Amino acid sequence: MKPVTVQATFHGTFDAAVAAVTTALAAAGFGILTEIDVSATFAKKLGVRFRPYRILGACNPDLAHRALSLRLDIGALLPCNVAIHERDDGNCEIDAVDPEVTIGRVGGELGQLAAEVRARLVGALEAASKAA
Repeated sequence: MKPVTVQATFHGTFDAAVAAVTTALAAAGFGILTEIDVSATFAKKLGVRFRPYRILGACNPDLAHRALSLRLDIGALLPCNVAIHERDDGNCEIDAVDPEVTIGRVGGELGQLAAEVRARLVGALEAASKAA
């Protein structure tokens, strides 16, 4: 099965991982539009405990504008989701959507744009993983 995300490991606490990812995304030009605390949502809506898990909706306005200018329906694939969760070993996994798997499948200019977004996300994840 082909991976649908790019991944990194953060050797540290969950809160430190969220902070490092947020900082690294900002350095790569991404702002956080949404933040979903999956653990808190599951506790509130389902009454269950779940490992620390957060989903960040990251967006680079310039890249989003370029994508939407090429094809309006691409908005259904935005923003770029980045998930952070605590693993059983106490470290944290960072997963970001692979834009080459989603937007890149369209090809042409969007394929090139997807490669650029992917490179920025990979760089941000690498920087976050080294921040521990």
